[in-house]
Amino acid sequence: MDLDVFVSAHRAEWDRLDALLRRQRRLNGAEADELVALYQRTATHLSLVQSSAPDPQLTGRLSQLVARARSAVTGTRRASWRDVTHFLGHSFPAAVYRARHWWVPTALLSTVVAILLGWWIGTHPEVQASIAAPSQLRQLTRPGGEYETYYSSHSAAAFSAEVWTNNAQAAAMCLVLGIFLGLPVLWILFENMLNLGVGIGLMSSAGRLDTFLGLILPHGLLELTAVFVAAGTGMRLGWTLIDPGPRSRRTALAEEGRAAVGMAIGLALVLFVSGAIEGFVTPSGLPTWARVGIGIIAEGAFLSYVYVLGGRAVRAGETGDVEASERSSTVPTAA
Repeated sequence: MDLDVFVSAHRAEWDRLDALLRRQRRLNGAEADELVALYQRTATHLSLVQSSAPDPQLTGRLSQLVARARSAVTGTRRASWRDVTHFLGHSFPAAVYRARHWWVPTALLSTVVAILLGWWIGTHPEVQASIAAPSQLRQLTRPGGEYETYYSSHSAAAFSAEVWTNNAQAAAMCLVLGIFLGLPVLWILFENMLNLGVGIGLMSSAGRLDTFLGLILPHGLLELTAVFVAAGTGMRLGWTLIDPGPRSRRTALAEEGRAAVGMAIGLALVLFVSGAIEGFVTPSGLPTWARVGIGIIAEGAFLSYVYVLGGRAVRAGETGDVEASERSSTVPTAA
């Protein structure tokens, strides 16, 4: 594209759009129609410049014009309860459902890694000795030891808030760092599975694996699922950078990135539930079967939510991205 020729050909349209937007009085019918037509034309011009001749100064001017014109055409939009219900009932479960081919294998492989690490640590005393001194290991694994008292070391509310904050940060890091080809996400996952494997290995070597699972499963099922969803989505975002498919790389990253931001908000809510279970249910006096049962119910409810509501929303065309009216205009690309 010859940028000088392009600017010369369309400058008058951009100037006219700018003049209409600066009008202090109310536009008449013909002027309003002209404003809409110029807005659509300028949005197309912006997409052409971005894809063919990305000049920063021209892109900045056209972006500002398109944003002002969109605001004038559509009006100022305010968030409403409809947005909240649409997000929870359609966008978020659809985004998680669409990413299932990434987070389900991530969950399965990570679980296998944690089990193998637990077996390796539990069956090799020399590995246990490298973790801590024998007296410290006994303090960790004995009845009433640190593994058990950890969940009741603080008030339930304070503990839930702390757990929720830490887990939400871990999930957000998985989503954000996925853009770096997913490599930091793999490290975060490994650290989580290593911590789980250490607990499995040490408690199984002390003959108390059932106690450990009774403590970890009530909240851990939902908590780890949220982490796996975040990790899988982060790696999917990194893969989009390598293979954007039929979309331009800019468009693909914008769409998947917006969906990932929405997913971070949804997963924060999921982790709030798991944090509440960890703070109030895990250290409670309920029998083990009841505590684990609550964890299984919470996990089943989340998976049903994703596969039923999410699957239905995806089949209806939902992608987890923002609504079409709020996206930037793009040039169609060939499949």
